Amino acid sequence: MAERITGHTELIGLMAYPIRHSSSPAMHNEAFAYLGLDYAYLAFEVDNDTLEDAVKGLRALKMVGSNVSMPNKTVVHKYLDKLSPAAELCGAVNTIVNENGVLTGHITDGIGYMKSLKDNNIDVIGKKMTIVGSGGAATAIEVQAALDGVAEMSIFNIRDKFWDNAQETVNKISERTNCKVALYDLADLDKLKAEIADSYLFANATGMGMKPLEGQTYIPDKSFFRPDLIVTDVVYSPRETAMLKMAKEVGCKTMNGMGMMLFQGAAAFEMWTGKEMPIEHMKKVLDIKYD
Repeated sequence: MAERITGHTELIGLMAYPIRHSSSPAMHNEAFAYLGLDYAYLAFEVDNDTLEDAVKGLRALKMVGSNVSMPNKTVVHKYLDKLSPAAELCGAVNTIVNENGVLTGHITDGIGYMKSLKDNNIDVIGKKMTIVGSGGAATAIEVQAALDGVAEMSIFNIRDKFWDNAQETVNKISERTNCKVALYDLADLDKLKAEIADSYLFANATGMGMKPLEGQTYIPDKSFFRPDLIVTDVVYSPRETAMLKMAKEVGCKTMNGMGMMLFQGAAAFEMWTGKEMPIEHMKKVLDIKYD
């Protein structure tokens, strides 16, 4: 790292909290080094209370841009100049691009998730999926899945501050795609079990299972899963959440969030640098293997 940091090195950040677990700095910095690009990527612990100042700092320091993760994805748009059509549709931002002082918010989570499925030979197009979550990453996945051609989607969420956002997502998907979509209360475990039983794929698109919720899951027991069900998690630290462990014990094909992290990062990488991320090299470096 010391050998390639110069007076011309340009900075890219990651704003989230908690964030010290993230694999993104290792991924992007390895890709920069592999391609001989003069950039550096650093993680910054930023929450909603410090987000506005952090974005001002990004602009003042003329940073190339930044990734944005929980809990900032659905808040950061307030401090940006423009949003991409996808970010506006999702109501969330995970990538900021600084073009001569103009900050544009993008969302690459949905693209990353769908590309990771394809990379793992999972074809959910024309089929039904059940998904938990309605935050920034979940919304991006739901919207992209519907746009890509998932036939039916059952969304579950707790009745929290994101419930109205979940309903808005359902309305947008219904209006703009051919996907049949419905929203259910996550507290209704009988309904959750029934919808999973009728699905090709089940996805956890929340932070449940990562620190400080490590070891926890929304799935009460193994009876919710069956051997031919595909179970995915956006969490990648730990690489095997309690939910994925349970699914493996049943015989399900499982996938953690490493692939999504790689492919959403690759989309952002190209926005910042104009270069394609070396995907196969990065899969080896990050030890991304599919079950």
